Formats: sequence, structure tokens, C-alpha cells
Amino acid sequence: MSKQANIVLIGPMGAGKTTVGRQLAQQLRLSFVDSDQEIEKRTGVDISTIFEFEGEDGFRQREAAMMAELGAHEGIVLATGGGSVIRAENRACLQQAGFVVYLYTPVSVQLRRTARDRKRPLLQTENPKERLQALFSERDPLYREIADLVVDTSGEHLRGTVRQIIKGFKAQTAM
Repeated sequence: MSKQANIVLIGPMGAGKTTVGRQLAQQLRLSFVDSDQEIEKRTGVDISTIFEFEGEDGFRQREAAMMAELGAHEGIVLATGGGSVIRAENRACLQQAGFVVYLYTPVSVQLRRTARDRKRPLLQTENPKERLQALFSERDPLYREIADLVVDTSGEHLRGTVRQIIKGFKAQTAM
């Protein structure tokens, strides 16, 4: 498969992967797929319920299977879950799947964007800021390891973010 066939969005929760992904897909006339939404659709339950009954490891197994399946598609914009980069096999799959864009978002912005969201199992803790910081410290190097482009989404300018990604994607496909 051509690496240029897809755009893969990675980054932490609250980075805007779904919002940016939908807009990108619309502008590029590609299909949009959100891996977490696909998992929920196929299991019939939300991510929190999967975490509750199967734990994080059970969810990560489902996520790895979904990454392998979706990575084989062509002509999609794929929004991944924040932890999709934890497993080495997922990182390899995502790199092969397409043009990988890391939507970088500082912890302070993540905290603000996720403050009212009760559906994020990893934030069901007494100190969400501390949890987000720990996740950022662990995952930021992994996001950067596989990213073809890093875009800062803390500015809240959706159009500018989308333009920046399209410019990078077109430059990559021109090579």
C-alpha cells in the first residue's frame, strides 16, 4: 500500500483528532474513521465499559486488532486513540498506514478540553492533571518517533490546523 494513501492522526486526548479528522476528510474527499468509535460500534459498548470489564490490557488488545485492520484501508483519514502508540506493533502499523500527523497539545490545554468529559476512563482519578502529565511524559516521545508532521493544536484554529496538515500531506505525496 502507498504510504500516501491515508492520513493518520495521533496525539493525546483533547488534541482534536476527531474534529480535525472530520474536517480533513471532508476537504480531501476521503472517508473518516475514528478507531475508538469503531471499537465502540463493534462491541456495542463504550470505551469506559470495556475498561471496566476487560481492563486497559483488554482494551489495548482490541485496539491493536483495530489498528491492523484499519491500517490496511486506503483513502481514509484515521483518528486514533491517545494510547494507540503504546504498543510497538501499533506504531509500525500506523507508520505503514499513511502520513502520520502528531497533533501536539500541552497538558494545560488537554485538561481544559477534557474537564467535563466523564467518558475518559484514564481521567477518572482524583488528580486528572497529574495523570495527563504522566501520560504526556510517556507518550510524547512515541508520538514524535512515528510522526511525519507535528502540528500544535493549542491555538484552537481548526482551519489553520487543517491547512497545515494538507500542505504537509501534499508535500509528502509529491516526493
